[in-house]
Amino acid sequence: MQGFEALSHPVAHGEEGSPLPGHTHTGQRAMEHIYTHGIQVAERLQQTLGGFEKSLLFMSWIGDPRASFFIYFPATYFLNRKIGISVLWITVLTEWLNLVFKSLLFGERPFWWIHESGVYDEHQMPKLKQFFCSCETGPGSPSGHAMITGAAWWLIMTSLSTCIFNRTRSSLAKNIPVVLYIVLLLGIGISRIFILAHFPHQVVAGIITGAVFGFLLGQYIPENIKFIQYVVTSILLLLSGTGLYWGLHYFGVNVSWTIVLATKWCARPEWIRLDTAPFSSLSRDAGTILGLGIGLCSPLYASTLGWKMTWKVKAVCIALSVLIIEIMDRVALPKYSTILFYVLFYLKNAFVPILVTAIIPWLVHSILLIQPTRKQKKL
Repeated sequence: MQGFEALSHPVAHGEEGSPLPGHTHTGQRAMEHIYTHGIQVAERLQQTLGGFEKSLLFMSWIGDPRASFFIYFPATYFLNRKIGISVLWITVLTEWLNLVFKSLLFGERPFWWIHESGVYDEHQMPKLKQFFCSCETGPGSPSGHAMITGAAWWLIMTSLSTCIFNRTRSSLAKNIPVVLYIVLLLGIGISRIFILAHFPHQVVAGIITGAVFGFLLGQYIPENIKFIQYVVTSILLLLSGTGLYWGLHYFGVNVSWTIVLATKWCARPEWIRLDTAPFSSLSRDAGTILGLGIGLCSPLYASTLGWKMTWKVKAVCIALSVLIIEIMDRVALPKYSTILFYVLFYLKNAFVPILVTAIIPWLVHSILLIQPTRKQKKL
């Protein structure tokens, strides 16, 4: 897994700045034209939307794949258990697919391409600004923010649209979630171009693939599966990542090329985060699936199945889950050992679905059921 751990031990980039030894000149010229046009779009966006910097950074934040795990999953789970579990499955599978696509497509990122391409000299360098969330360490195509969030939101959007139509019987009202879905995804896409994390074509590819996978995967979410199947799925996800790495390595691909370039051209070293590395995404996906299996097969989960979830209980569960997960996410993991980091990262993400599906519902119901009993005893 050295290729995924190169934030600590970078591997030298190829002589021609390419992960593959045999890129054709025709292909390079075509991609150079696309990338140059994308830089021009990013430059215009920063010039015209500079006053909306905070709003665009917020849009990038709500499109972060972590939000699907840490916010959208708990919120949807307590509103509708089946939809919440489906959102988590779709998020995991889409992030894994996004990792595969990125590993095979070798997409550049704007914040390093402008320096490495050779298109611009020192006097022609575009006046572009980096941000704390610009320095992603993985390949850029397709956009993970657009693809993963788009897939998760597709299920939320269609479920909400169906619910609205069933209540109002209004064809106009049921399209409100669709419009919101499109507008928010466009906002996320613009924000990713604005902060130099992606080129426009990468964002478009992410939005399209996200919607497609949301449509396809939402129809085949596994239900009532055994714990051993969760364990096997978690192991297979990990093995697929290491297998992909060694397969590319066997064919002479420098898997660490993006990490080297991100480390080299990020404006501030502290903006480079190990949790944006490809193997971090894989660890999160594998850990989440294992945690989901533990949570859904636990006695605590079984004990909550017969309890009625009032809107008050749902609101408390959502707020408490998001709060605890946010506190957990802010706890820094040790970086002196990449293996230790990934193990702890795996375990931390495994705990999230256990917390949401088992611990929080049991805890909230226990507290709300105990309090009236105590009041009655005092009387």
